[in-house]
Amino acid sequence: MARKSGLTEPEAQDVVQETVLSVAKNIGRFDAKAGSFKAWLLQLTRWRVVDQFRKRGPADAANRGHRDDSARDTATVDRIADTAAATLEASWDAEWRTSILEAAMDRVRRKVNAKHFQIFDCAVVKRWPVSKVAAELRVNVAQVYLVKHRVAALIKQEVAVLERR
Repeated sequence: MARKSGLTEPEAQDVVQETVLSVAKNIGRFDAKAGSFKAWLLQLTRWRVVDQFRKRGPADAANRGHRDDSARDTATVDRIADTAAATLEASWDAEWRTSILEAAMDRVRRKVNAKHFQIFDCAVVKRWPVSKVAAELRVNVAQVYLVKHRVAALIKQEVAVLERR
């Protein structure tokens, strides 16, 4: 999220470190009744991104080709629509869903037969044709379809469990 906000790699790494520290210090204050952990973490991250932009100072903004509108009554940022926030939130949501899916797949990988997960991985993740999966892993086509269905169902269940948390 920090890199997509326009920060440099070192600035983005600072955001990560500062956000993790902030979570560690404030996790006791997190209230699930006030909102989701995801929303709370997003807000903490946003604040750290804004802090990094503030650290740049006005000289950095001028060097990047931005005008200094301090003489105007309304700041430039307040005069334009905040499409970046919507884009960042969509990006954050996509990253969150990807993390949830990866965690769910990892949990299922540990629960199911290794060969079954390999079939699922080749057929779904790697998107091999079913005939190739069957030939490479020496199983019949019907088994590939059955394993795909069963492992996908387990992953959906794990995603639901993780999202409730």
